[in-house]
Amino acid sequence: MNELPASQQKLPSGDETTLEGLLERIVFASEEDSWSVLKLAVPGRRGQVTAVGNVLGVQPGETLRLAGRWVRDKKWGEQFRAASFSVVRPSTVDGITRYLSSGMISGIGKAMAKRLVKRFGAATLEIIEHHPERLRQVPGIGPKRCRQIAEAWEDQRHVQRVMVFLQSHGVSPAFAIRIYKTYGAEAQALVTENPYRLATDIYGIGFASADRIAEHLGVPADSPRRAEAGLLHLLQEASNRGHVFLPRGQLVGNTAELLTQPEAPLQQALDRLVRDRRAIAESLPSTAGGEAIFSPQLFEAESELAAGLRELLAGDASLPELDTDHAIDAFEEEENLTLADQQRAAVVAALTHKVLVITGGPGTGKTTLLRCIVEILTQEDSQLLLAAPTGRAARRLAEATGQEARTVHRLLEYDPVQRIFTRSRDFPLNADLVIIDEASMLDVSLARHVVTALGPEGHLLLVGDVDQLPSVGPGRVLSDLIDSGALPVVRLTEIFRQAARSQIVINAHRINQGQMPLIEEVRPEDPKAIDFFFIERPEPPRLVNTLEHLVVERIPRGFGFDPVRDIQILTPMNRGPLGVHNLNSVLQDRLNPEGKEIQRGGRRLRLYDKVMQLRNNYELDVFNGDLGRIAELDEDEEELLVDFDGRRVTYAFTDLEDLTPAYACTIHKSQGSEYPCVVVPVHTQHYRMLQRNLLYTALTRAKKLAILVGQRRALAIAVSQQDTRRRFTRLAQRLSGDLRSL
Repeated sequence: MNELPASQQKLPSGDETTLEGLLERIVFASEEDSWSVLKLAVPGRRGQVTAVGNVLGVQPGETLRLAGRWVRDKKWGEQFRAASFSVVRPSTVDGITRYLSSGMISGIGKAMAKRLVKRFGAATLEIIEHHPERLRQVPGIGPKRCRQIAEAWEDQRHVQRVMVFLQSHGVSPAFAIRIYKTYGAEAQALVTENPYRLATDIYGIGFASADRIAEHLGVPADSPRRAEAGLLHLLQEASNRGHVFLPRGQLVGNTAELLTQPEAPLQQALDRLVRDRRAIAESLPSTAGGEAIFSPQLFEAESELAAGLRELLAGDASLPELDTDHAIDAFEEEENLTLADQQRAAVVAALTHKVLVITGGPGTGKTTLLRCIVEILTQEDSQLLLAAPTGRAARRLAEATGQEARTVHRLLEYDPVQRIFTRSRDFPLNADLVIIDEASMLDVSLARHVVTALGPEGHLLLVGDVDQLPSVGPGRVLSDLIDSGALPVVRLTEIFRQAARSQIVINAHRINQGQMPLIEEVRPEDPKAIDFFFIERPEPPRLVNTLEHLVVERIPRGFGFDPVRDIQILTPMNRGPLGVHNLNSVLQDRLNPEGKEIQRGGRRLRLYDKVMQLRNNYELDVFNGDLGRIAELDEDEEELLVDFDGRRVTYAFTDLEDLTPAYACTIHKSQGSEYPCVVVPVHTQHYRMLQRNLLYTALTRAKKLAILVGQRRALAIAVSQQDTRRRFTRLAQRLSGDLRSL
């Protein structure tokens, strides 16, 4: 029996060694901390070897050299725990084929990789690097693709050099690639000069990672640059949680805790930031913090929003003078309906005020009165513009009113090259009235751009449900406008007869009022059932099985809903057995188990998957929360085509970090959307997220059927627990003229 090389022998736990093998499969990879579980084929060993460690960014087909030790996990058995790793250029024909098939070289997919290796064999990589002109001997490679492959190979060499430098300072390969894309050949110099810039410039790299890199590079713990970076980081983190500013005392105290530093030098660092206008300070006499500290961007956004609204409110109304009672009567006769007194008052207010807020819950008639306003002004040849923050909400608005409706970004004509909104004070919108639906989703920056793009003669109507979750971005615009008392507000509270028959509507209002929903002991296939159910499943494993069974079998069989197109699981969190990541994995394997797929890190995207866009991409004109289906997956061209409700968008494989499977999504991501059927797990595993407005928002996403699955105790907690986390904003005070208090 041949003895294994030392690098491949089984060693007792604790002995350091190296392991080299071909990466065959990535079982799991965390984008947050780069912890990965890999399966490798190692010469001389039977079966696949399991390796674990911080090795995010590698691709199947690469040969890895891992340094670490063997361990025996109680649950998973023998594993190789890697402390560091490097990518080894493959030398065998099979290894080269898999390496080139991984998609890391633009212009080479699986089919092209096979053709290249068939032509050049073990010399393929040598040909690509030193004699790329010979690639034209391969069918399908012309001058353009030949240049593309050569340039991509050269880029990859640069990336490898950057990766070696960054890995030596604790950066994962996935982030090294992003850093190289952002900084190019200057990456090493720029990171060395100021590693903290990574936290603001590179998507996914937080302050903690940048701080570790800075420590590796020898930046002292008490460096003034570190203090300033920590303050700016926490100010940015606060905006990610919805705050427009932080009180000075809270900002400095939190930074002192983060950096393990005394507050005195941090106060000095903050003074420097304010002096250099990298932060803005505004007096807060009645607050222990003493000052409100803003980023310059958010200070400008909130100030300009308030100033623009005050200017609009002070202007003269320019909508045509109407006999509003007669106009409303004509609409009622045409539509064969009668508006309620609240609706009628809202229509009159919209036709007479420069700025108006209309708010109300489900079933209170917001859509009907919007249709009435649009119909009356259309008859008067007024110029109307309709928009909503998301594409789905804009489509619903268009269907409800019979008029074109756009996303707010398209309304304002966002220019992705210059990264600005074309419509502005200098080039205002050509409209007598601008209507924004789902206005609870407007953050302070987007609302500022809407208001500044209105001409002096314009009117603004904001419609939304103030009791839903606030915007994902900073601010609580709709709430602040209502709380300010500076502009007219119409609250719709009456539930109409047709809506009152819906248990979804009834229970949404009960939850919003702090009352338990009405729960009937019926099953979804029971013919007596209407549109709302609660199924008790206390144990998480059984709850997951029930969710899977509901989506895949029971709901489609009992109600005729398509499990991919019509049914959406909404869950409070990303992690855990009841989180988005696990539920997507379970449902992807059941609803779309086979076919072509692309794997990046631990995320699998498969042909025909339902997917969601994770952040705004103005170049592609797709936005955070947009849902689509993967229509094509071209491995040769390294492109993936996603169908967003009839509009097809092409993604390069290098941009797939923006997409995720979307059989399940967070409740926050569902804002502005409606689904025929919504299924919501409610469990104490999500304890810190069990909030009334979260459950209310989830339930109001359902058009025809809502099913809650979980614990009655968790449901009671969510109903009773009002979200008391206050967002720091000053919009209401700016509008009311009272900046002396919060």
